Amino acid sequence: MTMKFAFLADLSDFLQREYGVSVADIPVELCPPQFTGDVTVNCFPLAKSLRRNPMELAAALCAQLAEHSDVEAVSAVKAFVNITLRPAALMRDTVADREALLAAVALPADERRRVLIEFSAPNTNKPQHLGHVRNNTIGMATAAILRRAGHDVVRVNLVNDRGIHICKSMLAYQRFGAGVTPAGSGKKGDHLVGDFYVAYDKELRRQLATLRQEKPALAEKSDEELFLETEIGMAAQEMLRAWEQNDPAVRALWETMNQWVFDGFAETYRRMGVEFEHTYLESQTYMLGRDIIHDGLERGVFKKRDDGAIVIEFDDPSLGTKVVLRSDGTSVYVTQDIGTTLLKQKDYQPDQQIWVVGDEQIRHFKVLFAILQALGYSWADRLTHMAYGMVNLPSGKMKSREGTVVDADELFDEMEALARDATIEKAGDELPENLDERARVISMAALKFMLLKVNPKTTIMFDPQASIKFEGDTGPYVLYAYARISSMLRKAATDDVAPGALDWSLLKEPAERTLALRCALYPEMLQKAARDLDSSALAGYLLDLAKDFSGFYRNCPVLNADVASLRTTRLALSETVRAILADGLQALTINTLESM
Repeated sequence: MTMKFAFLADLSDFLQREYGVSVADIPVELCPPQFTGDVTVNCFPLAKSLRRNPMELAAALCAQLAEHSDVEAVSAVKAFVNITLRPAALMRDTVADREALLAAVALPADERRRVLIEFSAPNTNKPQHLGHVRNNTIGMATAAILRRAGHDVVRVNLVNDRGIHICKSMLAYQRFGAGVTPAGSGKKGDHLVGDFYVAYDKELRRQLATLRQEKPALAEKSDEELFLETEIGMAAQEMLRAWEQNDPAVRALWETMNQWVFDGFAETYRRMGVEFEHTYLESQTYMLGRDIIHDGLERGVFKKRDDGAIVIEFDDPSLGTKVVLRSDGTSVYVTQDIGTTLLKQKDYQPDQQIWVVGDEQIRHFKVLFAILQALGYSWADRLTHMAYGMVNLPSGKMKSREGTVVDADELFDEMEALARDATIEKAGDELPENLDERARVISMAALKFMLLKVNPKTTIMFDPQASIKFEGDTGPYVLYAYARISSMLRKAATDDVAPGALDWSLLKEPAERTLALRCALYPEMLQKAARDLDSSALAGYLLDLAKDFSGFYRNCPVLNADVASLRTTRLALSETVRAILADGLQALTINTLESM
């Protein structure tokens, strides 16, 4: 635990004198609720390093601490030493130095590194949906947490702007679009293009049904097997060939429709606060990797099969054999990823590359990383697939080609409407002037917090109504704690009560002690979120801090404290909580409100 108490240095000196062993870091934990104390020293790991009996060591530490000036009470329960600190010492070592507490979130210098994190990766044939929202949220928050912990972070996007799926939307536009544009239709460009992706699928399904009816022998074949048997499937394939051959008309349509989508994406990203240092386009990178494969073939990393395909045979049976170039010489996805990975490494020289991609691609990244290691790249063991679980709906999984996705923009609109209604209900007759701003901030806080409060690997069920509540484990609940403190500090600055001297020794109540100890845990929890690539560690901590503040606010009068010095000191404690909430929410890319 990263909490630093003065008595720990004295204990370390005692162990050196008594046992001749230097113990730089003595493990300290919050005292379990069933025991009396603020913190606990666990003697089991200490006893192992000192080669002593844990219970005897606990008794020795207990006797040593009984005379310490910072200690109010101490007791040993088996191998655990439970310590109650004097209020002044407790507050001095936890919340008295707010700037030092916030600065302590930075990881040690030897742990800091340059990290490149790739996330979002949308296709330019449709708008972004709830799955992208989770990806964007995790990617942005992970990048922000890593930066707050002291890493040098580069955020990149790889947009899939070419391929058969893009041609499907283009072909449908040629056939059914009648020259419509985003400006003429009043639709965002990505939505308009997505409509034609759905239209293509509708026509493809009609042709597949007709084909199976006219040729019963094909009835048992899959849609994929029959794709090129349909007229519209073959037409899309022909359009892809024309694109690859730089056909001017096809390229012009591709550029036009892609720009419509890029403009739409920009608006979606703006609403979420998503930013990148660089965006790679697959149309500019998909040829990369082929030369690397041929070089690896000459070095014996890969083999050529009798059919001409180039493969790699892994020693790991779970990976088996993987084709890296087809028999016709064309690339597969992993070939492109090999080239793009090398390009990113060349462009930014990161110590670590991270991909935020759904868990259905776990095997793909295992194969990619194994190939790069087989090719001998020294940095290939510092590649990380940050897999995340899907977001499900009560009705099941999302299917973009059928137009049944939870569209990101529509989701944002729905969340803002819910937040507006909740704000109006809470405000009563006095509607705030910044109602629209509040609705935007609260809705995005609710959405992001719901997606970040669980481990990224967890598959979740999305519930907009539950996420928007002002109580419970929600983003608005944490926002409200911040806003309540802000309101209290504003009132304290304008009322006529003379401030008293700051006196941390006055904070003796259990709720005050609990709150101070929770504040002291902030550096550790942010560092844990950074080390584990797990935003839920930080989100869970902020929830606990907001709940502890609520208990403090309920049980310890602040503005109405009987003594001026007590009022001033409780305000100072509240201000520290506010600073941590602001810092932590910012690390989750969630904005705050001064009033709610």
